[in-house]
Amino acid sequence: MKATYLLCPVFVALSLAGCTQMEKEEMTFELIERGGQHSQTFEETVTKTLSCKYLLFMPEDYGEQEKDWPLMLFLHGAGERGSDLQKVKVHGPPKIVEKQKDFPFIVVSPQCPEGDWWDEKLDVLTHLLDDIVARYDVDTNRIYLTGLSMGGYGTWALASKYPDRFAAIAPICGGGKRFMAYRLKDVPVWAFHGAKDSVVPLEESEEMVEAINARGGNAKLTIYPDAGHDSWTKSYDNQELYDWLLEHRRGNRTK
Repeated sequence: MKATYLLCPVFVALSLAGCTQMEKEEMTFELIERGGQHSQTFEETVTKTLSCKYLLFMPEDYGEQEKDWPLMLFLHGAGERGSDLQKVKVHGPPKIVEKQKDFPFIVVSPQCPEGDWWDEKLDVLTHLLDDIVARYDVDTNRIYLTGLSMGGYGTWALASKYPDRFAAIAPICGGGKRFMAYRLKDVPVWAFHGAKDSVVPLEESEEMVEAINARGGNAKLTIYPDAGHDSWTKSYDNQELYDWLLEHRRGNRTK
């Protein structure tokens, strides 16, 4: 089954009540009369629209039997930003599934707009996942996250903010914030990096893996001694990565 191109607007409304003009005037008068410092409450109605374009791959035998499927969320690098979804197919799982129709995951590959960064789009990504789970037969205990370069940073950031969403993650040539490592101690991590990477230093991955393990986590790092920034080609061509992901389920992450 071919990848599907979709535009998914996700709407989030926060219903909050504001003060009336009379209440504001009374509050102001009271403060002027009494003076000093007083406890107050701020409330305001805010409506936000979230949207993104993404590629959706469904395995060729999806729907042939009643079952829930593992899902992989893939975050591309900075060079694939923009509005042309064809660019998202350049690397990683979206490239692989163009030929491998029996790839054993539902694959969701969103595109980051030009000039933006994944760590600014965490709300979009988590609501996109909510929408996919609501629409399709997804095993919510087998949702996996991976990304390369800018998407590697996005993988660390999204998993740090929503660690309970993912059964395992695979950040490639990215980096994160060490102080967030404690939030990932229960999430299996397999990171990848090239020793000769001149774009994102190897230390970025090393520090995150060390910080997670220092807190009792389960993180490992594969270093390619001769690789530069492109450590994703070998990683995504490695069947062991996909086998490793599928070994893990949310709530049973001991492997």
